[in-house]
Amino acid sequence: MTLSFKQLTLYFSLLSIGSVTGWLGYDYVKAKKSVIDPDVISVVKEQEQPSTPTSENGLVSFYNQNFIAKAVEKVGPSVVRIDAARKLTTQVPEALNNPLLKRFFGENVPVPEEQIKHGTGSGVIISTDGRLITNAHVVNGVDNVKVTLKDGQVFDGVVKGVDSLTDIAVIKIEATDLPQVSMGKSEKLIPGQWAIAIGNPLGLDNTVTVGIISAIGRTSSQVGIPDKRVRFIQTDAAINPGNSGGPLLNNKGEVIGINTAIRSDAQGLGFAIPIETAKRIADELFLYGKVEHPFLGISMVDLTPEAKDEINRQLDVKIKDNKGAIITRVIEDSPAEKAGLRQGDVIQKVGGVVVENPTEVQQEVEKSLVGKNLALEVIRNRKIAKFLVKPDAFPQSFELEVGE
Repeated sequence: MTLSFKQLTLYFSLLSIGSVTGWLGYDYVKAKKSVIDPDVISVVKEQEQPSTPTSENGLVSFYNQNFIAKAVEKVGPSVVRIDAARKLTTQVPEALNNPLLKRFFGENVPVPEEQIKHGTGSGVIISTDGRLITNAHVVNGVDNVKVTLKDGQVFDGVVKGVDSLTDIAVIKIEATDLPQVSMGKSEKLIPGQWAIAIGNPLGLDNTVTVGIISAIGRTSSQVGIPDKRVRFIQTDAAINPGNSGGPLLNNKGEVIGINTAIRSDAQGLGFAIPIETAKRIADELFLYGKVEHPFLGISMVDLTPEAKDEINRQLDVKIKDNKGAIITRVIEDSPAEKAGLRQGDVIQKVGGVVVENPTEVQQEVEKSLVGKNLALEVIRNRKIAKFLVKPDAFPQSFELEVGE
């Protein structure tokens, strides 16, 4: 059967309309399905961003905050500025007190002039009722300070105690409902973790520096300040004068140390007192006003082959051991001398704990109590000898030697 031209045209038109209608219908069903598909909905929900800022000042939105900003926002209100003023008196040279000079110069002889020296440091609030921790060198020689909070409030602060051996001091201000910090743990720190320091360098309030934990357990001798009894945290976060007494934070905004600018020549290095040490000393200072550090009265060095040979030669002993701390000096009339310890003794245990170097000996001695017997086990002439030492309180005027 032969189809006319009109019939062919009609067939092709109907076929085209059907194809277009089918394509549109499929697309409509697909779009409809995507709207109700729970997998698609979940993706859309995950991509939603909050439209309102989360910071108090309304300037920083959620997606612009990193962990550093969050930590600082959390702890910043607990960091204070401490202004201390000391009275200094100019001393007249002894030669000018000569009566002949006074007769010659009369009233023109120089007289002592009283001067006021101002210093600024940082501190951190550890309780809502106004207890603060700072560095001893920030408030050394003063009884009262000015404490400025981040919100601008100024309080008169009373220095409740100072411990120079650990460089920790405590201050009390009369206030309530203050923001306090959260304490972290420094004992589990490892080099490479983040470190955030907050303080007031050069009087510039709430300055933030960031770095990493460079090392842990640095002894005071290694740091170059043998008159301290602290195992420091080392960081490359800048800690400058004015930062002293401020907190060192971990990435969660927890305080892991108290910053101390103890070495003015420490370029690129900062040091912090572990928070466990700082908190323990602070509690004793608030309770008693002072801290009694146990004192044995010995100097020690690591038992190295060189030290062993030198001690054997000088003291005519025959040390064979390779671990421990060699006593190189026993101070006269000290607890160690009274207990019978001698030069050349190699300390193996303190209070039942095995020790391998002077730092570990000092650490265990620090845990003991003044006036209470402390068991020491040493090797003398290749034999084990045991002693009971009764530590004294550390003499304030005593200059601690390296390794003691």
